[in-house]
Amino acid sequence: MQAVLITDYVHQILPETLKQKGFQVQYDTCMDNDKLYHVIDQYTGIVINSKILMDQKMLDKAVNLKWIARLGSGMEIIDLKICHEREIFVCNAPEGNSHAVAEHELGMLLALSNHLIRADGQVREFNWQREQNRGSELRGKTLGIIGLGHTGCAFAEKCIGLGMEIIGYDKYRVDYPASMNHVERVSLKELKDRSEIISFHIPLTPETHFMVDRAFIASCRDNVIISNTSRGNIIRTIDLVEALYSGKVKGSCLDVFENEKPESYNDEEKEMYHKLYQLEQVVLSPHVAGWTHESLELIALTILKKIEKNMN
Repeated sequence: MQAVLITDYVHQILPETLKQKGFQVQYDTCMDNDKLYHVIDQYTGIVINSKILMDQKMLDKAVNLKWIARLGSGMEIIDLKICHEREIFVCNAPEGNSHAVAEHELGMLLALSNHLIRADGQVREFNWQREQNRGSELRGKTLGIIGLGHTGCAFAEKCIGLGMEIIGYDKYRVDYPASMNHVERVSLKELKDRSEIISFHIPLTPETHFMVDRAFIASCRDNVIISNTSRGNIIRTIDLVEALYSGKVKGSCLDVFENEKPESYNDEEKEMYHKLYQLEQVVLSPHVAGWTHESLELIALTILKKIEKNMN
């Protein structure tokens, strides 16, 4: 019997269906990389999330591994080159949470534009500040989306209904669905020149690592809003904080961060994030944009479909 390890919380339909298909399933959400290294040779399949790294060291030990399923989208945690060489099937599920991320990001932008977090706090303290909390509409604003994959396209679809002008840049995608006919494809330079809001939906690769730095921000129009729900390390945080304080960047929505483990912050990081957290013109969330009850099930169903297709 083929053994499968699930290392993170999933919808029950995933382990239950794998068992029905004849797999011996171990469900261990406490699994970490050190522990996994000593047992990975026992499994033919593994289901992982961001905490598990399938790098060369781990894959060298995974002598019986036939497939890896990544919950969500980010593939930077898997050495795809080695997997290809060893014919290890790899799949992810960007389709599973693309609409969840898009809705979450839209909510963040609406909260930012209408000062909802500040206003909520004031009302709870019996402080009635109407003029101070006069908002700005998204209607008529130019939204630039960098990365038009599953999530970037889902975000564009939701924003078109608000009457926004949507432009997009994707270095690698050529074919687009009909639903993207309303998105004007432009160069990266033109996107930075025109966009009042820039939204990132790109993977973390050597090419995109710290893509958004001081030079990138300087080449954007003044008072731009920067929104990131993709990967934290595409933005050099210290440069963004500097631009927020100077006013070059009007506001920011961030669901992802360079370091997502506050307990591990060094003194420099503590100071940097403290400065970021003091700003009212930012809306922050703890990497939960894709975490909805609906996406939990849809990710599981997407993974099952791809595993089953590979088995046939």
